[in-house]
Amino acid sequence: MAGSVLITGANGTLAIPAVDYLLKNYPDYMAILTVRDPSDADLNTRRLRETVSRYPGAKASIHELDLSSLLSVHKFASTLSEDITSERTPPLKTIICNACYWDLVGDPELTDDGYDKTFQISHISHVALVLRLLDQFASDGGRVVLFSSEAHSPGRAVLEKILPAIPDDLDLLVHPASLDDKQAAGFHRYGNSKLAITSWTYAFNRRLEKDQNLSRITAVAYNPGGLVDSRSFQKNTSLGLSLLMQYVVRPLLPLLRYQNPQMRTAAESAVDTIELALGNVHPGERGYFELLEKDESSPESLDQAKQERLWTKSAEWARIDNNNTTLRNA
Repeated sequence: MAGSVLITGANGTLAIPAVDYLLKNYPDYMAILTVRDPSDADLNTRRLRETVSRYPGAKASIHELDLSSLLSVHKFASTLSEDITSERTPPLKTIICNACYWDLVGDPELTDDGYDKTFQISHISHVALVLRLLDQFASDGGRVVLFSSEAHSPGRAVLEKILPAIPDDLDLLVHPASLDDKQAAGFHRYGNSKLAITSWTYAFNRRLEKDQNLSRITAVAYNPGGLVDSRSFQKNTSLGLSLLMQYVVRPLLPLLRYQNPQMRTAAESAVDTIELALGNVHPGERGYFELLEKDESSPESLDQAKQERLWTKSAEWARIDNNNTTLRNA
């Protein structure tokens, strides 16, 4: 078997067509699919299970993983590590950190770990998951795909009213202030999480390259484009924004993408995600990608001093130390 493909948020808008594409075109891989609610009571998990069922010989399994709980993340990482070590599951080829969260209508929500929910699901829990599993990659390496967004870069996102930024006091990222303008504040939290992911990826790659045992693992911060059919626009968003996306933006996508090629459907991005994750495009390359093109991320994300501060703090938030990751100086 070629290896395992781990996908978080596997019942998401982009993830379901990605799973379909993976199982159809790369049946030798084992798909490890994580969702918050693995029961059929969840409509999207049911759709994921139906997708898998279309491929009777599929090597796929669905697992519970609640990224709003570090206890859940560390428990899952331990179990998967045991399964790979005992050869019940093939070594990892890639980790696709797809899951994310936003709330554009409410105040900041704190998880049981005491962190902003948007920031923990998008960034902190993926840090914990990835760093716990590095020693479970195949000997020939693989790739970690962390999802960025144009929202990480000031002045690019239509919904941006407050510029994304890495503050001097990093605690503000996990304990953001409440504001009267819920949509502006919610999108700011989302943009900050994507900025943190992008910045952290550079520090991550530096450490991978210096580690003789892990240097064949590459990490990319990937902007899949503006997904006009994302379920994010149907949940935790205003009715006006939902209607705009459903009845104006989506029908006019063929015209709108002439002005902004970043606008696309989840199915289009799903194909690119799998090809990038498996190293079929840009093999051995690291850094920031927009769609499938190597690009330059925002100036702030390239600030190495901020990358290092964020790296250290992220490990602390994620409860990672030299006892539970093979990457030294984590």
